[in-house]
Amino acid sequence: MKKLWIENYPKGLEKEVNINKYANLLDMFDSAVQKHPDRPAYINMGKALTFRKLEERSRAFAAYLQNELKLKRGDRVALMMPNLLQYPIALFGVLRAGLIVVNVNPLYTPRELEYQLQDSGAVAIVVVSNFASTLEKVVFNTAVKHVILTRMGDQLSFGKRTLVNFIVKYVKKLVPKYKLPNAVTFREVLSIGKMRQYVRPELEPTDLAFLQYTGGTTGVAKGAMLSHGNMVANVMQARWIAEPFVGDNHRERKAILPLPLYHVFALCANCLLFIELGITGILITNPRDIDGFIKELRKHHFVALTGVNTLFNALLNNENFKEVDFSGLKLTVGGGMPVQQAIATRWHELTDCNIIEGYGLTECSPLVAASTIDCLVHDGSIGLPVPNTEIKILKEDGSEASLGEAGELWVKGAQVMQGYWQRPEATSEVLKDGWLATGDIVTMNKKGILRIVDRKKDMILVSGFNVYPNEIEDVVMLNYKVAEVVAIGVPHEVSGETIKIFVVKKDDSLTRDELRQHCRQYLTGYKIPKQIEFRDELPKSNIGKILRRVLRDEELAKRLNN
Repeated sequence: MKKLWIENYPKGLEKEVNINKYANLLDMFDSAVQKHPDRPAYINMGKALTFRKLEERSRAFAAYLQNELKLKRGDRVALMMPNLLQYPIALFGVLRAGLIVVNVNPLYTPRELEYQLQDSGAVAIVVVSNFASTLEKVVFNTAVKHVILTRMGDQLSFGKRTLVNFIVKYVKKLVPKYKLPNAVTFREVLSIGKMRQYVRPELEPTDLAFLQYTGGTTGVAKGAMLSHGNMVANVMQARWIAEPFVGDNHRERKAILPLPLYHVFALCANCLLFIELGITGILITNPRDIDGFIKELRKHHFVALTGVNTLFNALLNNENFKEVDFSGLKLTVGGGMPVQQAIATRWHELTDCNIIEGYGLTECSPLVAASTIDCLVHDGSIGLPVPNTEIKILKEDGSEASLGEAGELWVKGAQVMQGYWQRPEATSEVLKDGWLATGDIVTMNKKGILRIVDRKKDMILVSGFNVYPNEIEDVVMLNYKVAEVVAIGVPHEVSGETIKIFVVKKDDSLTRDELRQHCRQYLTGYKIPKQIEFRDELPKSNIGKILRRVLRDEELAKRLNN
């Protein structure tokens, strides 16, 4: 396919980026520390961690792993933490020791945790004590031999630490509480590690940096093998998007980071990219506490904020959000799920900042495409493929789609994963001659701009007509009485499938008939939802992404039981 998108890159950004600027993430980290030693790298709960302190503490952490735990290059270390200062210390400590990070959702059930630890073969884990009881139930069924325990306030000042940790007098009392192998505290690790020699490993771009597990919404979760080269390339591609908005100078710049850093979108953008740019990240530990989140926002003059559609929606629906100072906000990035037009419009009206929508997937480190600086109004597209990326759009018969014609998106570039961990068959199903089959249905216009029609698996077939859930959801969200909505296809004897929507009300007066009348204004007959179910809340992933599959499985179970 002709690279139409390159011809439409913004003026001054037409060239490909230097994806080989750093040989590995260690080089990138060292460069950032040298440039901004005394600038805060992260702030959490009012405590700042400078680049210099991040380097010192991650070096101590790495030295402990090398000397005390005797971990070898290529060993896997799991991180099971929300957004705390301990996370970047441990993350860069693991990487600097030449080891592989396995990010784990701290809200996992014992079954989910056991699966991921077993599949990855992790030999050590860093876990917040709040979730240690979950680990305790499964750890002896895994290869984990070492547990590093931390508490929420471990990196805060003494006064704040005692408050956050509920005035626990002796830190070491934390360990005997759990039956965990070779358990030590995070603070003890840093104390011992700073007295040990650190040996910097020689890492190639092909060396693995992360086993980043897919969400598991399309079957069993698989570990995407992301190398140092994959991540460096994607950071530089993400920089191409972000730098024109946030600049590259020595002014104090802050970014609000509510998404958990263990998620691939936040890992690349919020953690690695902002480190490379020298931007201070404000870590939000619990973004679901919207009142607390907004209270923290009011303390800072920030240049960037990243989130997902559901988070933007929750903020906009809180009256206190209007009191936040948006005068410095230049970049808002939405990812993880499509940003609905109604929400993007409200966001722009309030903040005077457009939501830049990025598209990616775990297997691509994750960024593939994004809106650019010359996109002044959110239009529902995912913008242009980022530099150094090739794409093709294939129809079901394997032929390439024409402009404006829908087909599956295939991606090729330095950000594409090495494969799935210990799953050669699954790898061969999606990777062919360097091309990754994304499973997403897209169209491209003559300017190279991509628009997601939907996930291939989520397409609804009504009497031979293709219906895309995103279109239905966008229309329903135009009704001001709707807070959230998700659409799925349910089996129907006559039409094959029919459309059902699950709706969370913003206004209790909303009725099914009123909602159908609303849809009739915007949708042709076969696209109007035949079934409407009101719910108090919708099932979501750890980053707030609505899980269609959960609802689809519920409907199938009902059908089988009837």
